[in-house]
Amino acid sequence: MMAVVIACGTSWADQSESKQLRKERQEIRKQTKKELNERAVKDARKEAKRLKKEGWIVSPGQLPLEKQLDRSYRMQMEYDENLFPKYIMADAQSIGENYDAAKTSATSLAITNLAGQIQTEVSALIENTVANKQMEAGDAASIVETVMASKNLISQSIGKTIPVVECYREVKKGGNKEVLVRIAYNGEMAKQAARKAVRDELEKKGNKLHEQLDSALGF
Repeated sequence: MMAVVIACGTSWADQSESKQLRKERQEIRKQTKKELNERAVKDARKEAKRLKKEGWIVSPGQLPLEKQLDRSYRMQMEYDENLFPKYIMADAQSIGENYDAAKTSATSLAITNLAGQIQTEVSALIENTVANKQMEAGDAASIVETVMASKNLISQSIGKTIPVVECYREVKKGGNKEVLVRIAYNGEMAKQAARKAVRDELEKKGNKLHEQLDSALGF
């Protein structure tokens, strides 16, 4: 059955936000495991309280919302030595005539949002190579342009995602269900998806560019 999409995930707005996020990630990597766990629990409880107030609940048999969100925040705080996320997250919510229809639509949109997040993360990684004088600005700009034009290809290259959060609420008018999902994707697999999606296009522009991409992604 058809479901109506009503929301999407978030993305970085500009380079200043990108720099701020890198700074925040550096601070997170300095924290101890205990400090990160305490932060995750605090943030999870805060979001769970907000969602419950808005009427969101979980289906029987699923983990409590606090536990789901706790896992989500722990995963979001994991970064590699280049400050690239070990898991890239995206969420979406959708309304459908029944639970399955709404969940299917929300998951599909979340995957599209995930592709957008991968675009942003990979582009930021490439731009960082310029800051570290590992790549010429012109080459980086050309690669980033290709990455940002390949959202659909990246989406098609995404493999199995990890369900992290799933909850729903009743829609008062019409008796429909609204489902919210949050999914995760392994960071290394995200790099592979981006590489697969744009490599052919870069080869058309010259071997140097696709080799530069491979180098920036660690291949």
